Amino acid sequence: MENMTGQPTTAEGPLRLAQSFAARFASAPRIFRAPGRVNLIGEHTDYNDGFVFPAAIDLYTWTAVAPRNERKLRVYSENLDELSEIDLADSPPQPRDHWSDYVHGVAVMLQKAGVSVRGTDMAVYSDVPSGAGLSSSAALEVSVASALLAVSGSTLPLAQIAKLCQRAENEFVGARVGIMDQFASCFGSEHHAILLDCRSLEYKRLPLPDTASMVICNTMVKHEHSGGEYNDRRAQCEEGVRLLKQRFPSIKALRDVSPAQLESHRGDLPELIYRRCRHIVTENGRVVRTAEALQKGDLRAVGECMAESHMSMRDDYEISCRELDIMVDLANGRQGLIGARMTGGGFGGCTINLVRIDAVEQFKTAMLSGYHHATGISSDIYVSNAGAGITEISANG
Repeated sequence: MENMTGQPTTAEGPLRLAQSFAARFASAPRIFRAPGRVNLIGEHTDYNDGFVFPAAIDLYTWTAVAPRNERKLRVYSENLDELSEIDLADSPPQPRDHWSDYVHGVAVMLQKAGVSVRGTDMAVYSDVPSGAGLSSSAALEVSVASALLAVSGSTLPLAQIAKLCQRAENEFVGARVGIMDQFASCFGSEHHAILLDCRSLEYKRLPLPDTASMVICNTMVKHEHSGGEYNDRRAQCEEGVRLLKQRFPSIKALRDVSPAQLESHRGDLPELIYRRCRHIVTENGRVVRTAEALQKGDLRAVGECMAESHMSMRDDYEISCRELDIMVDLANGRQGLIGARMTGGGFGGCTINLVRIDAVEQFKTAMLSGYHHATGISSDIYVSNAGAGITEISANG
């Protein structure tokens, strides 16, 4: 299932969205902007109560909003040029396998949290590419949640907004994602990544080196979180926990399993389950080591952790694909590269590359040429700083 963002056309931004909204709905909107995210390291650890290290990026979903009298949501997608109507009185509310499910799910979860969601006109525009592993769905959910709260005269803490948006995707859309994407979209900070404990939601904002840029290379191979592969990985982790609890009754998630414990009871696990668990257990360690290395300015160690992470996702968790592996192989050894790995849920999407600023343009040119030569596919490449989280903005930006 595609979410509503589709493939972005141009960075039209809030001014055009406000003008379009006024022409369509005959009212002046408030506008909310939520970012996509890239994950520097820590893949699939979030739903295992582990550690992740994302950063918000300067690609966004904008939601323009104004109240209406009847208890319906009218939602227009600028990207898809499509209007969808959602009846807030429907009981029980049902998903339709449509981009509007993300909007509807957020409204349902807000109502369950006691928010009196009022009828609303909304228009949404996004330049976060869909299906690229950059959390276009979370950016949509967070911007819509903030817009619906505002028009309904309610407020909630950011952490609760993140949890509600995660529940919308888990329980309404049907993708069993962890908390990382929504949390990063809420709590993003300029020039900082977020070291997040996904169990306690304790976090630290850590500065990224000012000598490097995040270069995001899109394979143009799309993935879907609501597809079976993502949910299968989560079920395999849960099976690993079930089996390991027989030896270690106190564990609640793979977060609680040490590498030594896993290796000592490898024989108790089917080989596939063991490899899935090994990725999660070792990836948690890599997140912590990466954060420590960044704080020390040890960029070589950061690159080593990123390389190990990609190999683990490729071999143990099996969420990479030919195109992602080609992207990482093309990056390795390039002048100015600090580290490269796939990012996001997997099965397509993007790689994240930390590249020294003075080498970015040369890196981009080489990656575009090399990837097209290897695959016949024309890639999109985004150079991004770490950006701010959910924000209300003026129509002029």
